[in-house]
Amino acid sequence: MGGKYRITGDKYPRMRPHRRRGRMVVVVVACGAVLGVAGWGTLQLIDVFTGGGGTATAAGTGCSTKATKASPAASASAAALASGTAPKPAQITVNVFNATTRSGLAKTTADELRKRGFKIGEVGNADKLYDKKVTGTGILLGPAASLNTSLPVLATQLTTAERRTDAARKGTAVDLIIGNQFKALTSPTASVKALTALAEPQPTASTKKGC
Repeated sequence: MGGKYRITGDKYPRMRPHRRRGRMVVVVVACGAVLGVAGWGTLQLIDVFTGGGGTATAAGTGCSTKATKASPAASASAAALASGTAPKPAQITVNVFNATTRSGLAKTTADELRKRGFKIGEVGNADKLYDKKVTGTGILLGPAASLNTSLPVLATQLTTAERRTDAARKGTAVDLIIGNQFKALTSPTASVKALTALAEPQPTASTKKGC
């Protein structure tokens, strides 16, 4: 054959450039984009009708809730005084016992409590259960009913003392058992402030909102 192209063997020269493959790629990309947009739109509709399964927070409004708790004993004591159920020092009988190896502490402490308005009962050495076994400043011990009545009032005179109750104990008197770390009662000024604070109870729990 004459002309520009000659046919040799069983292969023929291509007369046109590869255009179909390029068009196919464009079509595939376009279809993929359409499907992607449609899928995203569907997810948005699902979130709208179902609530999105999460929590939404408005910008700039971070709300946080924090609870603060006061000491249960202090709160109960303050509530007792505020309700008028806590006795005055003159209505409280205090037994003073010395659980240390230092002599004379029970008498001098009892004399000071008497000056501060308390009634004084027994004065002497602690029994075997507590003798030389109280490592702190002291223990305030009374019947179960004294937990929110007379013990908080006595505690204002020795704020570092431990408070205990005995359910089997009878009567209304309370004990002050002097411990090894005892040096002196709380100062008169501080004890008066503590008594005043008991008459002005704080909430047992307050909620702070940061919004």
